[in-house]
Amino acid sequence: MGTQRVSVGAVKVIYFHQYFSTPAGAIGTRSYEMARRLVERGHAVLMVCGSGARGKTELREPFSRGRRRGMVDGIEVLEFDLAYSNDTSFVKRTGIFLKFAALSVAAALREDYDLVFATTTPLTAGIPGIFARWLRRKPFVFEVRDLWPELPKAMGVIRNPVVLLGMSALEWASYRSATKLIGLAPGIVDGIHRRGVARSRIAMVPNGCDLTLFDTEGAPWRPPAVQATDTMAVFAGAHGIANGLDAVLDAAAELRERGRDDIKIVLIGEGKLKSRLRRRAADMGLSNVIFHDSIPKGKLASLMAGTDVGLQILDNVPAFYYGTSPNKFFDYLAAGLPVLINYPGWLAELVREHECGYAVPAGDPKAFAAALMHAADHRNELAAMGVRAQALARQHFDRRLLADRFVDWLEQAAS
Repeated sequence: MGTQRVSVGAVKVIYFHQYFSTPAGAIGTRSYEMARRLVERGHAVLMVCGSGARGKTELREPFSRGRRRGMVDGIEVLEFDLAYSNDTSFVKRTGIFLKFAALSVAAALREDYDLVFATTTPLTAGIPGIFARWLRRKPFVFEVRDLWPELPKAMGVIRNPVVLLGMSALEWASYRSATKLIGLAPGIVDGIHRRGVARSRIAMVPNGCDLTLFDTEGAPWRPPAVQATDTMAVFAGAHGIANGLDAVLDAAAELRERGRDDIKIVLIGEGKLKSRLRRRAADMGLSNVIFHDSIPKGKLASLMAGTDVGLQILDNVPAFYYGTSPNKFFDYLAAGLPVLINYPGWLAELVREHECGYAVPAGDPKAFAAALMHAADHRNELAAMGVRAQALARQHFDRRLLADRFVDWLEQAAS
């Protein structure tokens, strides 16, 4: 959905994102890029965030009474000392989410601002926006990155009916309190609308391609276990339940059975299932799978320059088909990489329509392996796919264009 630019003066935005990171971190930088664009368009931003194992705010001062504050690239950052990682237990994670929400509500009631913006996950991110909307009468824009509780319910990770009911009530309150909303994928926009929100209040602003990151010239880099003549397929992201990376190991086993030792799969990142995946790969004797630590976003270009195929992998959950907008997919496009995606939906349709990779059926390791073999055996086709991938990035998902759409939407809410 397009947005109409309106004439507004400088707006003070308080921006809540628990997982905020600059490119120095190893997680998505959407909020950094959007906040930077707000600043470039003459607005002021106070970013309220937590701390994390892979995120970096680049604030140097030590925490004092559990918080620190400073300027980062024109963005004022208020960071709470709430360490979080994917390995954190569910109970502890819930406590961190609620504590961040409480501290954020205090900031929403105390700070000076014109508009409040909050982005998930977690769903509790919407709580300060609700307070700001009804107690301070401030316009509130709510960004939905995943549908909660629909997504965790579909994955089976949350089954308690009381918890699901509470999450559903919070979702409803957040949507109804918001002046305007943003969804990152078509299914998210549809899901918000199904909860009774008019489509005129919802804009779709997907994750985008940071073309400047991949325009820089860097020496291609590969892990030592990957030879220069090997075809290297890379997955760069979380190793969690949602990612379904057992599908990658199944495909690697199929490649080994076919004698294709010239194809290497590199899994880069962290997550609660990484240790189990390592053990399974070792038990299966998969020397064609290489595990690697997370890489800062700023160093990703060198890795992608040495990569042949980007892997967009998720567990086979229908809620994912149209309800996700993964950072890694758009990073692959920006780097000019063909994408192999192993589940249906809007991203698979893009890959097929623009002929920029391979869309294979979910749960089919033979088709997965066959796609990688085709990539290895048809390098000319692979290069052409990469060119089309980057063209798709430039024409439809350039983050600079999406950031302008984002700012336009917030300016409409502020006006």
